[in-house]
Amino acid sequence: MDTFRTRLSQISKKNGKIILANDYDSSVHNLEAKTIQNIKNLHPYLCGIKLNFHLLLPLGFKEISKINKTAHEYGLQTIADIKLNDIGNTNKVTTDHLWNLGFDAVIVNPIMGLDSLKQLVKSSHKEKKGVITLCHMSAPEAKLSYDMEIKMGKKQQLYQLFLDWAIASKVDGIIAGATFPEIIHYCNKKVSRKLDIFSPGIGTQGGSAKKVIQAGTDYLIVGRTILNDKNPLIILKELHMQSFVK
Repeated sequence: MDTFRTRLSQISKKNGKIILANDYDSSVHNLEAKTIQNIKNLHPYLCGIKLNFHLLLPLGFKEISKINKTAHEYGLQTIADIKLNDIGNTNKVTTDHLWNLGFDAVIVNPIMGLDSLKQLVKSSHKEKKGVITLCHMSAPEAKLSYDMEIKMGKKQQLYQLFLDWAIASKVDGIIAGATFPEIIHYCNKKVSRKLDIFSPGIGTQGGSAKKVIQAGTDYLIVGRTILNDKNPLIILKELHMQSFVK
């Protein structure tokens, strides 16, 4: 079985670089049916689908497993977005459950520390699963934390330390928000293809697909811009075209 990073790359060559953030708010009903319908209708222009607590909490094992199975039937990779951050044993128990649900990768918070991160990556890669770490998020207030200056041997900003840890632990990718293309550019120069860059924040939060692709993003994570539109397929096709503009 190929690695998560290889599997995602292979489907993206055919379908493009967009991952659907299937994050419905609490006012939306029939979450399982809507998600499966999204997969069936939108899969030709997706390489993956990301599920977070919007679905993981209200739905059960059976429903989540069915969503992951459907995504795989259409060739998509699935990512559990839980920003996992705990001690090694808890991280292992959590990911074991996620893999049993059928997920291909998990998004984690590197604040857990380098040793715990390395342990998590090692156990996940053993199962051919992927680990994506936060580096810098897309919300405006992200600068309050990820841009903090820290001193660990040298003065640097927190996202720079997280990037160093991502490289050292050999994660599959990092999250770098589309609203900060200059940070994506910095990360792209430093990683030198060692890992992939995933960028949320396109559209609704103000990020430009074209700008972040030019800055070095490998995959676009898009949610509300697609989900909240009356013609999601048309919006997705437009983003698909933009993602190939260099």
